[in-house]
Amino acid sequence: MEQAIVERSTSRAHVVVLPFPAQGHINPAVQLAKCFTSKGLKVTVATTLSVSKSLETEGGGSLAFEPFSDGCEEDGVAKVLGIERYLERFELYGSKNLCALIEKYNGTEYPVKCLVYDSGITWALHLAKRLSLLGASFFTQTCAVTAIYHHVYHKRLSVPIQGSTVSLPGFPILERRDLPSFVNDVESYPFIFHNIVLNQFSNVNDADFIFFNTFDKLEEGVVDWVAKQWPNKVLTIGPSTPSIYQGKQDDSDKDYGLNVFAQDSSTCMNWLNTKENESVVYVSYGSVADMKKEQMEELAWGLRRSGYNFLWVVRATDQSKLPDKLVEEIAGKGLIVTWCPQLEVLAHRSVGGFLTHCGWNSTLEALALGVPMVAMPQWTDQMTNAKFVQDVWKVGIRTTGNDNGVVGREEIERCVVEVMEGERRVEIKKSLAQWNALAKEAVNEGGSSDKNIEAFAARLL
Repeated sequence: MEQAIVERSTSRAHVVVLPFPAQGHINPAVQLAKCFTSKGLKVTVATTLSVSKSLETEGGGSLAFEPFSDGCEEDGVAKVLGIERYLERFELYGSKNLCALIEKYNGTEYPVKCLVYDSGITWALHLAKRLSLLGASFFTQTCAVTAIYHHVYHKRLSVPIQGSTVSLPGFPILERRDLPSFVNDVESYPFIFHNIVLNQFSNVNDADFIFFNTFDKLEEGVVDWVAKQWPNKVLTIGPSTPSIYQGKQDDSDKDYGLNVFAQDSSTCMNWLNTKENESVVYVSYGSVADMKKEQMEELAWGLRRSGYNFLWVVRATDQSKLPDKLVEEIAGKGLIVTWCPQLEVLAHRSVGGFLTHCGWNSTLEALALGVPMVAMPQWTDQMTNAKFVQDVWKVGIRTTGNDNGVVGREEIERCVVEVMEGERRVEIKKSLAQWNALAKEAVNEGGSSDKNIEAFAARLL
């Protein structure tokens, strides 16, 4: 990657956007940065050197991308010995080098005025205040998940969870399985729970702005509650998906622009082109979730039993978990790839359903593109997202696992068939159309999310 791509702007207000160095956090941060440029701000996206080596940049437009060292160039993020070690390095080296990146703009016509940082990078706010900048925390998950964590942080919700259900303001009644895994299963994630989940609230009260990748009507009751916790600071700015999928005819913004895993997409797209309309189930579990071998096998045979065509993204590191002779069994009906352009796939005429882990980016993309979901969450915020997908937004069906948490092939078959055909599909498509219209209303000119970004820009200009 070039050391910097600097383009002039009509504005002297300069914002640095700092995403956490993982694809699921990078995507919404870059999309938010594009929104800032549309309001006349100059924006630099700061990416770590260790991540920038594997990034392919497309459609960045007027954005500037600058890499900085997180102290992991030799090891690479994936090779660092655990999340704890990486976060220590990230703060130690990242804070120093990001500071140098920001300070180099002092004395130029574009001094930095604001640092927008992922909510988990709490040291970034300390840095912003030390440099006399405005600081904006960006929560890339839902308001609902943030609210649950906030209740735990302030000890209004005790962990380990007691009882079978939880009642929180602005929420439907939640079963234990509807709670994020970091809350429902604290003992399995002690470091993440204390040092990331709870720590993101340690200094957030000092932030000047608090952004959420959602829109007001999607989580109305919860957004209202969250806004009361931080008066005059909370701004919903989503959904942060490329504008061409939000009803804007902008061919230059049809992808996020930064892809860690980008590869040749011709195989999957050519295969989709041979299939009938809405006849394919797209299956993807994101870039992080680690599915056990038993679950991979049940998923494979469940898809096979459904009778539908399916396109399944399986990371190279997980290929060994697939059943023997599966490729021969699914010849003509299924295609397994290590990567595909998800937005293009979801927008393809042949795709009729999305079997998803319910990561927030994937959920928003399915909403934006009107694709019914089979929700099969694995961990973190996905459980809560799946609850809302089925019971609140009514845009999909959630699978149910056995006592060991494994979703069997019969259950997978049942849910796929239900989503792909019959009355339930008709109901889901109607709900999707309604939410899709509200999402477009929020992000287009004069909508709630658009106004919030406009207000932020006005504060800086």
